[in-house]
Amino acid sequence: MHLKEVPGRKLKKAGNDIPTTSGTKSQIMMRLEKMVEESDIMHGAIRSVDFDEGVFGIAHSEIIAKEDMQQLFEHEELGIAVIHTYIWYMYVTLMRGTELCNRFNFIVASRINTTFITKNPTSVKNELVDRFMAVGDNTTPSLYFLPFNSGNGGHWVLVAMDLSRLMVYYLDSLSGDWSKYPSMKKTVDA
Repeated sequence: MHLKEVPGRKLKKAGNDIPTTSGTKSQIMMRLEKMVEESDIMHGAIRSVDFDEGVFGIAHSEIIAKEDMQQLFEHEELGIAVIHTYIWYMYVTLMRGTELCNRFNFIVASRINTTFITKNPTSVKNELVDRFMAVGDNTTPSLYFLPFNSGNGGHWVLVAMDLSRLMVYYLDSLSGDWSKYPSMKKTVDA
């Protein structure tokens, strides 16, 4: 497979070229904050989110707690539970029961990461093959998306794999060079 870098664009400082909302919150953020305030998560409760096989090709679950909500609201480094829950939300609200399920597939980031790639690359390759095979007939060209944490300060990148073209796209919100992540490249190249 080949890697193709799709560099992120650097934004100019707010106030110069980017319109701002002058401190107002988006309707989505206000609804999310209200939902969280009305729940008991911010008071120490936790929630388990169960993912059906359609999301990642296998059954999966995540625990959401106060810390996860704080990551969102305080714009901190996002943990894997937040990333997976967002993918689940997109799947449930936009994809389930539509043709999109055949076109776009997700890979569980907790099973493909720098530590696993370094310690057991064969296991990681097998995980990827299992995910590719879980889709079904594999006759419809589709993209597989893998959120990948670099392990360098918690920066997430998105790896998109197009198996029909044997192409891998590296999407980074920061301008960067995919070669900064040798463990990811090693797995993709294999």
